[in-house]
Amino acid sequence: MSIKCEGCRDGKDLDFPFSMAFQPIFDVNTGAVFANEALVRGPNGEGAGTVLSKVDESNRYTFDQQCRVKAIELAARLFDPTDTTKLSINFMPNAVYEPRACIRLTLATAMKTGFPLNRIIFEFTETEKLDSVHVLNILRTYRDIGFMTAIDDFGAGYSGLNLLTHFQPDIVKLDMDLIRGIDRDPVRRVILRNTLNMLADLNITPLCEGIETADQLAALRDLGVNLMQGYLLAKPAFESVTVPSTIADVLAPAA
Repeated sequence: MSIKCEGCRDGKDLDFPFSMAFQPIFDVNTGAVFANEALVRGPNGEGAGTVLSKVDESNRYTFDQQCRVKAIELAARLFDPTDTTKLSINFMPNAVYEPRACIRLTLATAMKTGFPLNRIIFEFTETEKLDSVHVLNILRTYRDIGFMTAIDDFGAGYSGLNLLTHFQPDIVKLDMDLIRGIDRDPVRRVILRNTLNMLADLNITPLCEGIETADQLAALRDLGVNLMQGYLLAKPAFESVTVPSTIADVLAPAA
């Protein structure tokens, strides 16, 4: 049996420990947490680089599987089961060789923990050149199963606009390089305004990440952005989640 099949079969045999931090994505209109993004960390909260540096071709499939399992298990324990806060999980398309085969452990974990499938968002970043047919197959399969889908760092990858011609995800996360200086740079505002109009026409929800100042937040609210993520609102919390009321003081000046 190949490394791919072994990794997707049971997700075992990873020879280094890791855990997760959760960074909230806020609906700034209500102050509620829309979702928490699971971010890989070392077993004692060390930065992502200490873990990702150990991932290579030999353990990529197992690592991708274990990230999903860890994220769902922690979310099932930490999230309020009475609300609709979603869990956003990053996945590596090159670690998925056949979507329905590689999703079995994820589905089994969700069933075991009682975490609803419709509260899971799968997002990927186009940081490497990918087989677009393969990516589309993954995204369409995940949607058919009942997951939400998202493209991360839109505008910084290889084929964002081309991908949208074939598949419209639920959410597009706009690259933070576009957000930096949005309150001072009229060119960035023109680009973002037109991107937001395009996404609205395609019935895709925009999400702006990398929010670091109150002026950025105010400028984005003026442009009609509701979903935001960034250090101004909340930093990633190791093996815990942020209480929505903690951003009340941040949002109050713009209310």
